[in-house]
Amino acid sequence: MRIKQWEDKNLAHFSYAVLSDCEKKIILIDPARNPAPYLDFAKKHDTKIIGVIESHPHADFVSSHAEINKITGATIYVSKLVNADYPHTGFDDGDTIQLGKIKLSAINTPGHSPDSISILLEHDEKQKAVFTGDTLFIGDCGRPDLREGSGNLKSTRADLAKEMYYSLRQKLMTLNNDVIVYPAHGAGTLCGKALSDAHSSTIGAEKMTNWSLQEMTEEEFVKNLLTDQPFVPAYFPYNVELNRQGAPAFKENISKVKISDAVKSEKDVLHLQKELYIIDARSENEFKKEHLPNSINLMEGTKFETWLGSIIKPGEKFYLGGESTRQLNRLIERAAAIGYEGQIEESFVIDYGSEKTNAIDIASFKFNMDDYTIVDVRNPSEVKEKEIFPGSIAIPLAEIRNRVGEIPTGKPIVVHCAGGYRSAAASSLVQSKLNGNVRVYDLGESIKEFSK
Repeated sequence: MRIKQWEDKNLAHFSYAVLSDCEKKIILIDPARNPAPYLDFAKKHDTKIIGVIESHPHADFVSSHAEINKITGATIYVSKLVNADYPHTGFDDGDTIQLGKIKLSAINTPGHSPDSISILLEHDEKQKAVFTGDTLFIGDCGRPDLREGSGNLKSTRADLAKEMYYSLRQKLMTLNNDVIVYPAHGAGTLCGKALSDAHSSTIGAEKMTNWSLQEMTEEEFVKNLLTDQPFVPAYFPYNVELNRQGAPAFKENISKVKISDAVKSEKDVLHLQKELYIIDARSENEFKKEHLPNSINLMEGTKFETWLGSIIKPGEKFYLGGESTRQLNRLIERAAAIGYEGQIEESFVIDYGSEKTNAIDIASFKFNMDDYTIVDVRNPSEVKEKEIFPGSIAIPLAEIRNRVGEIPTGKPIVVHCAGGYRSAAASSLVQSKLNGNVRVYDLGESIKEFSK
């Protein structure tokens, strides 16, 4: 027997294969959108994928379970509570899958969602590992507020938080201390708030160190769990439903995205629809030198998917621009990880722009801060921990598109975050929305001079 773990660092997502050497069969758990790594793994080990288990309909990424089923004939196992639209077999308390000496048992663990399950792996009748989905993380547990407005089962965050309390204590904490914990996410996900950067743990270690498994009343647990949860990106409810329905084939869909000739002059953009945003993934320096109207400088970074799905709404068309065709291909695949590939109206290399962003005079700003309107686009928890500029206006990047009207325009506007990535996107968005009516500056990495 062997367990293979894959990590998508951009979405802080872990997926798994459980391989039976004696039977030459594989069960996948929570696969990512691109099925290629799993198919390659099966081919390399001369094995057959016979099943895919979904711990729940994921909110933060699109799964390839439906495509893998079509390619390999593998059975999809998921809780009957999901009411999935794709061919599947119900997998709930009491249900098992046998692979030689391996037994995989479903454990209903509602809390993150009403239909969440964990999967216990036993080998030779001994408990070995548990795949906890978004129920139990390393150092944390799943957030309970993502199904209030999405999926076929809608539950309040308070009700799900109570269910989480009992799922952890009556289901997972009863497992043997040496059982290895394999979660669906690591540090950086928005499906929890205080995850460790470890890739696995044990039930015993989590009992000692994980705040959510410590002795406390239900009321104390619910209060702690609901406090300071991160924002919910706009694409989360969309992904829940897409995963419940089953996403279309990965390669087939990304091949439909049009990559046009490079934009090198004004005539190359005359055909563009002026109402659509251009997601410009070039570096902030290149963007500020020259860019196209209605552009958002969302650079290629580890959080590209998260911010794309926070700024651009599900179903909303947009253009994708970059520095090279190679970058465009990478970003099209990353957009597909959250099901956004079909929203790309057109993609192109950008080598021209009719607009520019003025650089801020840091020295002047330092001594004349009252002459500027300062906008802080960090998350509320960051602002709560430390307000860098007293009197600044706090509008998180995820909300700024809809709240630009709250920013006074009587003074030049300075936008900042914690390191420069989010402020590049936010300042370009504000500049586009205000249409040149006021100067907008990005403080960028210079924020580090003020946040020491």
